[in-house]
Amino acid sequence: MTFGRPSVAAVAAFEGWRALRHRNYRLFFGGQFVSLIGTWMQQLAQGWLVLQLTNDPLALGVVAAAQFLPVLVLGLFGGLLADALPKRRTLIATQIVAMVLAFTLFGLSISGVVEVWHVVALALLLGCANAVDMPTRQAFAVEMVGREDIGNAIALNSAVFNMARIVGPAIGGLTIGAFGIPAAFLLNGISFLAVIGAYLVMRDRELQLPPSLPRPGSAGAVVENLVEGLGYVRRTGVVLMAIVMIAVVSTFAMNFTVLMPPLARDVLGLDATGFGFLMSAMGLGSLTAALGIAFAGRTGPRVIVAGAFALGLFEVILGLSRSFPLSMVAIFLAGFGAIAMSATANTVIQLSVPDHLRGRVISVYTTVFAGSTPIGGLVMGAIASAFGTAVAIGAGGVVSIAAAVGATLWLRTGLDGGVQVQDREAGSKARRAPAVALTQGRPR
Repeated sequence: MTFGRPSVAAVAAFEGWRALRHRNYRLFFGGQFVSLIGTWMQQLAQGWLVLQLTNDPLALGVVAAAQFLPVLVLGLFGGLLADALPKRRTLIATQIVAMVLAFTLFGLSISGVVEVWHVVALALLLGCANAVDMPTRQAFAVEMVGREDIGNAIALNSAVFNMARIVGPAIGGLTIGAFGIPAAFLLNGISFLAVIGAYLVMRDRELQLPPSLPRPGSAGAVVENLVEGLGYVRRTGVVLMAIVMIAVVSTFAMNFTVLMPPLARDVLGLDATGFGFLMSAMGLGSLTAALGIAFAGRTGPRVIVAGAFALGLFEVILGLSRSFPLSMVAIFLAGFGAIAMSATANTVIQLSVPDHLRGRVISVYTTVFAGSTPIGGLVMGAIASAFGTAVAIGAGGVVSIAAAVGATLWLRTGLDGGVQVQDREAGSKARRAPAVALTQGRPR
């Protein structure tokens, strides 16, 4: 047997998984996968529970608003903490809080005393934890793998998120059908043990720690640090464009936790199991996009625009559909577009930002991405309640298409003077780190 040079395909395959050569990242990858399966199970069960208790899509919007309002209000401060505190210890604390909240929801539901206000209160507390967890977790990736492999690590984060997005709703739907809603909350609480254990056994000496940000000692210093991060976003054309796109599209076109339960039950006539498979189809589309970006190595503003257009187009089709098979195809392709847009946006930001600003700039992204839910969830839930779920989904799709058209004009006219230059720089970095995508900060 002779051994020649590895084929292009073999090299690409290795490049697509190279972040896993870091022990700490392997632990993170495995722990996140288990925990995220539980998270998606709880998202499905929580939506189904609220719909059973109220029969009103607006109530789903209220719960979503409660969960993500703290991210909108506190997200920028969470980014400041991400830059100032040891990230691994911070993540252990936030995951313990989330685990306790999951077990609390299990106790309330298994005892039969759960009410909507309980769900809203627990969602609000979870949002407070997420306001710190989300920017910290995003910024922690570079410490596990270094700048050389950060693009690939973000890609694999996206892949594991969306693998869980496939498995979690399917298992959740089957679990609810067999054992009831409380079982999903219990399994989610148990699943946190995997990621907490992964953080605990990581080796600090293998982390590539950036210079720590001095902890601000006054309110003025806090404001100064926040302004520094926001100023970077404003001055950097491609980062500003990515964040504006995410803000608009996330607000109006990515309210799946609010609109999918009534779509499944009231429009398509599905039970919890069918709803789980519908959500898994969206997860499969998202995973396909994440892996495609990871192995193709394509990034830049034009991918963001294409993803937003695809999301909008197939949401319009989903709103018009009354066929379960057609809806499965449409939501698969909508999930593909959503991840192509949001994954590329986060990747471009991660590749552009300097280390000392990473937590604060990423917190702007997570704030507009997750923080758009309080506004979008309430608006789209109200539209669904007044005019029907299908109308709300179609309207969100139209907004996403309009945002894609507007961003295309932005790119062609070179608004802010920096978009084209930054696009070339991001493309150059992507060629040096060919596998780029992103993990999402919120279940959508």
